[in-house]
Amino acid sequence: MRFLIAAVLTAMLALIQYELWWGEGSSIAHMKTLQTQLTDAQKSNAQLRLRNAQLRAEVQDLGEGSEILEEQARRELGMLKPNEVLIQLR
Repeated sequence: MRFLIAAVLTAMLALIQYELWWGEGSSIAHMKTLQTQLTDAQKSNAQLRLRNAQLRAEVQDLGEGSEILEEQARRELGMLKPNEVLIQLR
C-alpha cells in the first residue's frame, strides 16, 4: 500500500514538474517566445539603422551640394534644363 501511494505521489509530482518546465504556460516556453521576439526586434532595428544612415547621408548631400537636389527635381518633378528635350518611353 505504501508503495502504491509513493508511486502515485511520484507520478503526480513528475506531471506537475513537466507542466512547470515544458508545458504551454511554462517559463521555458515563455523564454523561447521572448527570444524569438528579441531576434525579430534586433533584425528590425538593424534594418532601421541602415535606413537612418541612408537618410542622414541624403540630408547631408542635400545640405552640401546642389547635384542631388537637381537630380531629385528632375526625377520627382520632371524639371528640365534650358534647351533639353524630355523623351519618355513606355
